[in-house]
Amino acid sequence: MAPHREGSDASVEAMVAQVEKHPISSILIIIAMQTEALPVVNKFQLIENPHSSFPKGVPWIHYHGAYKGIIINLVWPGKDLTFGVDSVGTISASLVTYASIQALQPDLIINAGTAGGFKEKGAAIGDVFLVSHVAFHDRRIPIPVFDLYGVGLRQTYSTPNLLKALNLKTGKLSTGDSLDMSPHDEASIAANDATVKDMEGAAVAYVAELLKVPAIFVKAVTDIVDGEKPTAEEFLQNLAAVTATLEKVVTQVIDFISGKCLPEL
Repeated sequence: MAPHREGSDASVEAMVAQVEKHPISSILIIIAMQTEALPVVNKFQLIENPHSSFPKGVPWIHYHGAYKGIIINLVWPGKDLTFGVDSVGTISASLVTYASIQALQPDLIINAGTAGGFKEKGAAIGDVFLVSHVAFHDRRIPIPVFDLYGVGLRQTYSTPNLLKALNLKTGKLSTGDSLDMSPHDEASIAANDATVKDMEGAAVAYVAELLKVPAIFVKAVTDIVDGEKPTAEEFLQNLAAVTATLEKVVTQVIDFISGKCLPEL
């Protein structure tokens, strides 16, 4: 169970240690887009919660259910109330991650979603990566130490047994609030040594670390950032097929997690 805000660091550490001794019983899946979320919702036969504990009026959608002894909660930010499109990006991701941890107290977070990949780093359409590190590429603060804060490099929760069992690719993820890539972004992504880029991961990682909940990141490649095709065109062309692949891998991940404690991952 994730720690509450109250209490000392010692009590937090004790709660984390307690979780590590018992099989994982509650997973929170954070997904940015409805198209990405629905295959997972359908696979696990999750049910929408019409009475979630989220603030009144927010568009966030909470699905829940149980699978192989694990409580599964899936949250996506819903449709923007003004423009009616998926609420993608770091702001929505941060808000729903924070609210979901507070409301649902998960043992583990899975941030699943699509991403752009770099062929120079070995990524191809349909590849699924288990992310090793996350960082931001569009928070440029050229002041000592603030520059490191802006990048926000974080290592994800280490899952060597999961990585080996599923034979997934691994690489670093770079996060920013734009689908395209400016020259400044490109330089920052290269500095981050990223294989894949998205619009949410590093924000989820920030909140998860803040509230001391382990998080893993499963990202499926819809478009090749350093390829020939325009990013938006390639993303939309491959979205349906790649989200089907993403669902299969998320299922494999949860099958592996079932019955295991955190250190066994």
